Amino acid sequence: METLRLILLVIHILAIAALIGGLLAQVRDDEKRITGIIRDGVGTAFLTGLLLVGLLEAGDGDVNHAKVGVKFAIGLILLILVMANLRKPRIPQGLYVGLLAISVINVVVAVMWSPAHV
Repeated sequence: METLRLILLVIHILAIAALIGGLLAQVRDDEKRITGIIRDGVGTAFLTGLLLVGLLEAGDGDVNHAKVGVKFAIGLILLILVMANLRKPRIPQGLYVGLLAISVINVVVAVMWSPAHV
């Protein structure tokens, strides 16, 4: 079970890196858009996050439901915004900045919410 959790955690981290990397790759572009790497990153991060929570719930450890709820809400917002703008040839600068900011906030919540309280 621990091996599965670690594999999912690595995939989750790589997915977040793909999401943020896909956004940062467009910093200098005049026209921003949702790319495949952004779509795949947010989708994979959301799915692996759900699976990780499922594994935590199935185990004997305590789960911080407040943290899980916050992370779920942030992930769902990101997923909806990305999927709703997937087919658009370009997205507004404000949406681009918002996606990047929410993605970074998601990482900050994960890291700063002490693992001792997970």
